Amino acid sequence: MPQISNKGNQMPASPIRKLVPFAEGAKSKGRKVYHLNIGQPDIKTPKVALDAIRNLKEEVIEYSHSAGNESYRRKLADYYKNIGIDVDYTEILITTGGSEALLFVFQSTLNPGDEVIIPEPFYANYNAFATMAGIKLVPVTAKIEDGFALPPIEKFNELINEKTKGIIVCNPSNPTGYLYSKEELVQLAEIAKKHDLYIYSDEVYREFCYDGHTHFSAMNLGIEQNVILIDSVSKRYSSCGTRIGAIVTKNCEVLTTALKFAQARLSPPSLGQIAGEASLDTPKEYFEEVYAEYIERRNFTVNALNKIEGVVCPMPKGAFYTIVRLPVDNSEKFCKWILSDFEYNNQTVMMAPANGFYSTPGLGLDEVRIAYVLKIEDLEKAMVVLEKALLAYPGRTL
Repeated sequence: MPQISNKGNQMPASPIRKLVPFAEGAKSKGRKVYHLNIGQPDIKTPKVALDAIRNLKEEVIEYSHSAGNESYRRKLADYYKNIGIDVDYTEILITTGGSEALLFVFQSTLNPGDEVIIPEPFYANYNAFATMAGIKLVPVTAKIEDGFALPPIEKFNELINEKTKGIIVCNPSNPTGYLYSKEELVQLAEIAKKHDLYIYSDEVYREFCYDGHTHFSAMNLGIEQNVILIDSVSKRYSSCGTRIGAIVTKNCEVLTTALKFAQARLSPPSLGQIAGEASLDTPKEYFEEVYAEYIERRNFTVNALNKIEGVVCPMPKGAFYTIVRLPVDNSEKFCKWILSDFEYNNQTVMMAPANGFYSTPGLGLDEVRIAYVLKIEDLEKAMVVLEKALLAYPGRTL
């Protein structure tokens, strides 16, 4: 039998999606499954985006420019300028989601064997992108007791060697919901400047910052040749299936190189760009309503979780995720069990085991990531199911 490639065998399965067969099994039994495992909001996509697709007059869906439609990039540059990020449309490359953006960036700036430092827990698919690019992610562990704040800066310094080429930061963070402050980012910038490292800044949750906290972009750190911003329309406009992201950087050499990869895949999705461009006209009221909704969902979820005996859940400052410590022997085992062997009033819950969001072996074994992207009525039911499941789980530790 022909063999699978070494890289194929090394590719990690998504902790967010790999339990889908267990969820499908629960649904086949007629059970209602509350999906807290994935950042798929039930918030409506802006009407202006949907109308742009519905009212499409083009008779041919053509390839776009490999860097993306110029009209979209110009409009996107105006969006960035309005939030204090001064870029020209020529400093933006449109991609098939933020995932492709990060993959292009890794391939453009790193060689196989290079190392990139990253606070963990981190977005699980970074592991997959690193495997594709043949690079190594070197973790610096943030702690749930600290709310997953940036680990002490000396921990980063200790890991730098001749293979170190960059630092990744997701701000606000998926999966923790932590919002890095300007002061924390400045510390990273000082390291990047000293060692001439890239800062890969994933800012797709920029609009979701709570409790009076504001987002500070790495593009404003004063080291513009070192910073590469990753962006996406998926979460900002509740438009995950649009599959449109962007690379934004002042480093022309990086952008020129990334364009070669973009040309090899021909062009980003044409319909997605139409929706993305139209989304930039979303009225302010939309974001005000979404913001209020997520604040309510966050507050309810965190408070409900912390009322359950043995559960620890920090208060996220941004995004719509939280990492939660559960009184279980193994979170992956628990997440499978709750889908396959448990139900309460014919309902169950799907979560993402947190070990997949860590690079250090053995971490996250009693943690899950929860996405509070469902309406309050569903979150209320899901929390009841989770509490009942923890009481019944054979591997409970408290």
